[in-house]
Amino acid sequence: MLPAPHMALPPTDRVRSPLTGWTREHWEALADRQLEALFPYATPGFAQYRLPGRGSTSGVVADGLEGFARSFLLASFRIAGARGAVDPRLTERYVRGLTTGSDRDSGEAWPELTDCSPQMAEAAAIALGLHETRTWIWDRLPPQVQEQIVDWLWGFVGRRTADDHGRLFQVVAEQFLASVGAPYRQEDIETGLDRIEDWYVGDGWYSDGDGRTFDYHNAWSLHLYPLLWCRIAGDNDGGRGQVYRRRLAEFLAPYPQFFGADGAPVHHGRSLTYRFAATAPVWLGALAGCTPLAPGQTRRLASGTVRHFVERGVPDERGLLPLGWYGTFLPTTGALSGPGSPYWAGTAFLGLLLPAEHPVWREREQPLPVEVSDQYTALPAPGWLLHGTRHDGIVRLVNHGSSPQDPADDDPQASRFGYSTATAPEAGTHARERNVDGHLALLAPDGTPSRRRRIRPLRCAGRMAASRYDAQLPGEEDTFPVETTSVLQGPWEIRVHRVHAPAGAAVREGGYTVADRNRPSAERGAGWALVRTAHGLNSAMVALHGWDADTGIAREVEANAFGAHSATPYLRCGAGLPDGSGIFVTLLALTRDTVHPQALRESVVCAVEGDEVRITFPEGDTVTVRFLAG
Repeated sequence: MLPAPHMALPPTDRVRSPLTGWTREHWEALADRQLEALFPYATPGFAQYRLPGRGSTSGVVADGLEGFARSFLLASFRIAGARGAVDPRLTERYVRGLTTGSDRDSGEAWPELTDCSPQMAEAAAIALGLHETRTWIWDRLPPQVQEQIVDWLWGFVGRRTADDHGRLFQVVAEQFLASVGAPYRQEDIETGLDRIEDWYVGDGWYSDGDGRTFDYHNAWSLHLYPLLWCRIAGDNDGGRGQVYRRRLAEFLAPYPQFFGADGAPVHHGRSLTYRFAATAPVWLGALAGCTPLAPGQTRRLASGTVRHFVERGVPDERGLLPLGWYGTFLPTTGALSGPGSPYWAGTAFLGLLLPAEHPVWREREQPLPVEVSDQYTALPAPGWLLHGTRHDGIVRLVNHGSSPQDPADDDPQASRFGYSTATAPEAGTHARERNVDGHLALLAPDGTPSRRRRIRPLRCAGRMAASRYDAQLPGEEDTFPVETTSVLQGPWEIRVHRVHAPAGAAVREGGYTVADRNRPSAERGAGWALVRTAHGLNSAMVALHGWDADTGIAREVEANAFGAHSATPYLRCGAGLPDGSGIFVTLLALTRDTVHPQALRESVVCAVEGDEVRITFPEGDTVTVRFLAG
């Protein structure tokens, strides 16, 4: 796949960058392209960028501020990384915007900061950008403008914030105020930093707020803000910086295994419209001097991910980042996401703060783990298994530990069993109601599926993970426990479920969804179902125990971030569970290889005795799954 024709990029360097061809010059060119593309959408005083696309519920002015603030963070990395040697119009544009936006009488004034206001995120971005460009912007602003900005940022002092990564908006903004001698409250900074300690679960992982919300916010928020706060606080970090650097190092050690050979990150979690912001912690580790990754692997991961999106039309022909994944796709965006939201992707350009002579820019690229060998990685803190296969470059995430923050929210971006670098969950309204993909559901007599309540991880080690959750049918108060164990073997995942259900309820399990611009093909047989894209991506479900011979294919249109037409294979047990419980065993395959489902069904042997399941693979390997008592 070649870069979109509207993206003019420098020549590739296959000596220093044999895997991606990208250099620092590519990053600079891409940053310049995105920043220049914003110019036609600026308000007269450059205080807002009113970009095309669906507006958020916050209103046009707040959306305009978002476009300014997030792009200013990108501009700050570009300006500081070049030591100010950029097109002077870029710096002048943001100086004018800072002057106009902070002037209450300008007609383009930014919204005031109030308790839990959405613009707190943008104020934090502006504070970070001002710190990084202090020499070239802040120090050259007239005192009156500096006072205007301080007065606006002072709206943070003593305010309430959202009780999640939003606590850190206040931390970095007030630390900037402290750094320029302005009034601030040290208590706000300390309590914000203390609060994230409540969410730290080990191995470099934070939940984003109370509960078990694990996703890329751990990467581009919960590690990012504390270490950028350290850059403002300097030696006055109270020893916290050492802790944050150690935790980031622990997080980064397995982090390359979230990325496929084509550069794609695993498609999982909230705010995925930030796209290549997933690379921010990799650069941050190098910037903070704590990364366990080799310089060449740091650049290969980051360049490969950004190149992945560029080759698929991001930014678009206008140079803009639309709300979505590749093109515009609104079902995975929230009501607070406006057309400026995707520009948090600018955090991916943190690497420009490292000088051109730094080893991350100079040393030869090194491959990702999935390019070297098959990978099996257990992450007990979030309760995940990562499974990468070298022959097709796909990475899969098996989820036994992360749930939406609200137990009543069955968000497909967070509540599915499986995610990957090659697929996305079904997110359209109709698809969410059917709730087929990546989910084991009880079915009411009218076919209505149960919803998964909050997950409770049980174990996660080696190639095996297990969890328990309660299934609840809509309109019913009773819940029914489902315990699931996943076992990885070669290119397959085996899921073993012990299901409790009301009398007469059917059971259904859906696999990975494949999507494309064209309608995926499908095949079904006794106890198996398979879907395939025209590009050779296969998703198969094979019944090993408990299921009926009858299977199904769920099709959707405009429901998936990877393509307009999507399809999901599923298995069913329509007879219900006479004694109220049953055991179901499924083999799942997501691969670019040819799949022979009937042969798999015949060659993988499954024996069930009480609460013990023994699975024997074609090579003779045997795995035993034992359920907890009760």
